[in-house]
Amino acid sequence: MSPSLSPAQRRLRYLRDRDVQYAALVTVLVMLLSAGLVWLGYLIHVWRIAARSPLAPPRRMTVLVFGQRLGRDHPQHDYRLRLRRAMALLRQQQVDHLLLLGGRSGGNRSEAEAGLAWLQRRGLPAAARIELEQDSIDSLENLRHARRLLQAQPPTGALPAVALVTSRYHLARCLLLARRLGFDSVPIAAEPTLPKRPRYVGLLLMEATYLMWIDIGLRWARLTGRHRMTERIG
Repeated sequence: MSPSLSPAQRRLRYLRDRDVQYAALVTVLVMLLSAGLVWLGYLIHVWRIAARSPLAPPRRMTVLVFGQRLGRDHPQHDYRLRLRRAMALLRQQQVDHLLLLGGRSGGNRSEAEAGLAWLQRRGLPAAARIELEQDSIDSLENLRHARRLLQAQPPTGALPAVALVTSRYHLARCLLLARRLGFDSVPIAAEPTLPKRPRYVGLLLMEATYLMWIDIGLRWARLTGRHRMTERIG
């Protein structure tokens, strides 16, 4: 699968997937039967994590920074905020190992590579231990490839506890996927506070839908013994 797929091509790839279609059907049925109350519960969960997540981990940790589609090969607004948070953690010596996540989402370089260049232009500490994950095109692949890289570190096999640095609206989904993949993880917010702009409210609504889709799809797959679905996130 080419990591340089456009957003439209990626959406089409997912929509054609039978597991995704099945999860979507079950999610729509649950939403209709509950008159939207289940979706409201997911929205409250997404909002709580977005509003309450801290700006720093409780101790020095491995830090995963989630990328975002680039604009003319440079980080855009939300990604820059994530990188600023990572830089602050580096300067506060709260980072043991920094992983920048993200493959090519259009353009000539990966999201991780663009993120590293952005950090270097702003005085990246010389002693910083940084690794790039450049093979992924979505949050699940970000985490799956990060797990592979971390398991290859000595001693092999054991995953370190990780801090997930991303935009507040994105934290609930990343936390769910990380824990599903076996990470002991804590969410770290990129923004100092939860923005109240209409655009941000729209992103929270969208994330609640994504989270419901993923979570209910997985729960139904486990209940009905659809192992191919559950193995996709694990």
